[in-house]
Amino acid sequence: MADTLAESTAKLQLDEETGEMVSKGELKKRLAKRAKKAATAKAKAEAPASSTTPKTLKAAQKHEEPKAVEPVNMFAQGWLDEVYKERPLKPVTTRFPPEPNGYLHIGHAKAIAINFGFAKYHGGECYLRFDDTNPEAEEEKYFVAIKEIIDWLGFKPKAVTYSSDNFDKLYQKAEELIEKGKAYVCHCSAEELKAQRGEVNGVPGGPRFRCKHAEQTVEKNLEEFRAMRDGKYKPKEAFLRMKQNIEDGNPQMWDLPAYRVLDAEHHRTGPKWKIYPTYDFTHCLCDSFEKITHSLCTTEFIQSRVSYEWLNKTLEVYEPMQREYGRLSITGTVLSKRKIAKLVSEGYVRGWDDPRLFTLIGIKRRGVPPGAILEFVNELGVTTAPTNIQLARLDQTVRRYLERTVPRLMLVLDPLPVVIEDAEELELELPFSPKIPAMGSHKVKFTKTVYIERSDFREVDSKEYFRLAPGKSVGLLQVPYPIKAVSFKKDGDKVTEVRAVYDKEGKKPKTYIHWVAEGSKQVEVRLHNALFKSEKPDNAEGGFLNDINPTSEEIFPHAMIESGFEEVKRRAPWPEAAGESELGKGGPESVRFQAMRVAYMAMDSDSTDEKIVLNRIVSLKEDAGK
Repeated sequence: MADTLAESTAKLQLDEETGEMVSKGELKKRLAKRAKKAATAKAKAEAPASSTTPKTLKAAQKHEEPKAVEPVNMFAQGWLDEVYKERPLKPVTTRFPPEPNGYLHIGHAKAIAINFGFAKYHGGECYLRFDDTNPEAEEEKYFVAIKEIIDWLGFKPKAVTYSSDNFDKLYQKAEELIEKGKAYVCHCSAEELKAQRGEVNGVPGGPRFRCKHAEQTVEKNLEEFRAMRDGKYKPKEAFLRMKQNIEDGNPQMWDLPAYRVLDAEHHRTGPKWKIYPTYDFTHCLCDSFEKITHSLCTTEFIQSRVSYEWLNKTLEVYEPMQREYGRLSITGTVLSKRKIAKLVSEGYVRGWDDPRLFTLIGIKRRGVPPGAILEFVNELGVTTAPTNIQLARLDQTVRRYLERTVPRLMLVLDPLPVVIEDAEELELELPFSPKIPAMGSHKVKFTKTVYIERSDFREVDSKEYFRLAPGKSVGLLQVPYPIKAVSFKKDGDKVTEVRAVYDKEGKKPKTYIHWVAEGSKQVEVRLHNALFKSEKPDNAEGGFLNDINPTSEEIFPHAMIESGFEEVKRRAPWPEAAGESELGKGGPESVRFQAMRVAYMAMDSDSTDEKIVLNRIVSLKEDAGK
């Protein structure tokens, strides 16, 4: 019996277009028919009508067969390779410098992969440096979450550093800049600053001029700057400006602020400082202090390169090389901290880690493997152009990654009992993957009563329907005989039980459906759909909240999963890759599997010993309409 079952299992294949499990021969026929239809349509669309003959059409089809494409390493060629060739130093030292004032999102995954990956590829290392110069917005939970995400993605920083580590050194450099006559303390109002930058009555483009405070002596500026340090000024009453070039066409050279007064205690330095350095002053100098060879950032900082280089040259310190790449954005969602905070506070989502969000903690909770995210970034490549990607493009990469890395199990979302009158209880040995024997196998009981999806039974049969109906047979996955429905019971409009018998004499079924045995574990399943209805939620009339998809989450509280789940859970993570590199290393989301004919699933952090909660990672095939 076991040999028969194994042979039967190996021959079953998923028809991704219909969601049915069919015999290998049936699937081959279907795929050939669809391929022929698609090739014919493509040839007709591309070839001139007058020159298309059956002979030339066959030739076109032959030459258009897909070929396997080797993955491209984004560091070995293209923009990143050119950046290295500009400054071919070894060892390479880079940094990833997040502001600890919010949770990272999918766009940051690109920055992490580039900075850590570039250094690693060239035999160097990358710092994780927290740009913690704004104590009013920083919280410990963000520091912790950022460290955890970088570890989850599989990267180990050379060291974890903080801009605040350098507050004393930065202050000294500010005084040096004043002594060189290249910085001054300014007391101008916001309106005066706009006028100096050429803005007249709200309209830019007027003549620019330098602040009168720029003419103060070095001694006066040192005295005023120390007064700022000692708390003699309130916020906005005084700030230190770099004396750059007000006539330059680049706004980043228009005497940028270097220090401002803030009435806030710092989470690491406490009440010591009354003044804090700005990003434009801090970033390039911290890069210099850490001997960063290649400072890689997004193109929004391309204008800042001039002031970055100006400050390092003026202070005569080590000079890193800054270069800028296009940022990654995703359509169909929101990434703004302010907007996500509104979704959380008003109860549209469970929290910042809700699986429908594209924060990295949300993507992680949904069950997307870290290796799939890195593969996604590598596939997109790196250029100076911004990358604006649809949600379906990310799903496509994740789906392809999971297909080759996770085991298969049977999960029934909306169980309907089927009593097989002539069945006996059996113990079946089933493979975790018919394509990957190394995943091994597991034992599952087959009982007289099994549970199938409610949608796999119809009270009234029809010609185009190939699943279970009165008098019709269907195959059960991994079971040697098909079953035929003979009767059913109802409670009101709802079918409560189907009775069936083995169909040992009938034809081989065209379709196979999944099932679970009586006594299988009950679980809650959450199917997450797009949180918003459109590709551009911000464009919705009345604001992005009016674009919320009312069916962004479907919950099946009484789903049932086969017993093989326990072994899958015990052997997690699936797969062992990136930051989930060994047995037991990974949270509940590392328990991943393909629920046959349903979706790719992962365990949710709401799970307890008494209750398992599962999230859909992605569907088995791309949703229609995407």
